[in-house]
Amino acid sequence: MDRTRIVRWLRVLFPLAALAILSVLFLLSRKPDPDAGVPYAEGGIEDLARHPGMTAPQFSTVTADGTTVTLTADRATPGEEGTAASNLALDWTTREGTAARLTAAVADQQGAQVTLQGDVDMTLSTGWHLTAPRIEADTAEGRLAAPHEVAVTAPFGTLTAGGMVLTRAAEGAQVLELNRGVHLIYRP
Repeated sequence: MDRTRIVRWLRVLFPLAALAILSVLFLLSRKPDPDAGVPYAEGGIEDLARHPGMTAPQFSTVTADGTTVTLTADRATPGEEGTAASNLALDWTTREGTAARLTAAVADQQGAQVTLQGDVDMTLSTGWHLTAPRIEADTAEGRLAAPHEVAVTAPFGTLTAGGMVLTRAAEGAQVLELNRGVHLIYRP
């Protein structure tokens, strides 16, 4: 036999052998168990249909001044007035590296405005810790504001104020402004 004849036979035999092996694999495979499927959602179908939402949503953006904003929550529910979220965490990091981590029980997002409510905690990378009943984050302007009373723990003492604004000043630095009746208890 010459080589060309052997190659011709192998061209026919190899695909037939592969087909035979695959056929045996399919014939000997197990039948699927429909009860062992992956659960897609917990809870009743009626409850899920009545209360639509997302589990573990995440939203990220960059403001006009280069601040990165990341929102994460346990659950988000869309509505006519905006999107409501529960157990929310907001990470706010400027180009210069100043970071703020905000946590809240409930939040609401309408466009570029995110409103955090329910004992909002804000921790700054500079060592400051703020608590407020409500903080509004404007991702379009790169601004955090608390319209109501704020309790602050700073490296040098404690402060209370009627409001707070964290924004970029004209010269480019981040400025934390406490306003409306600021009281300081200094601890050297």
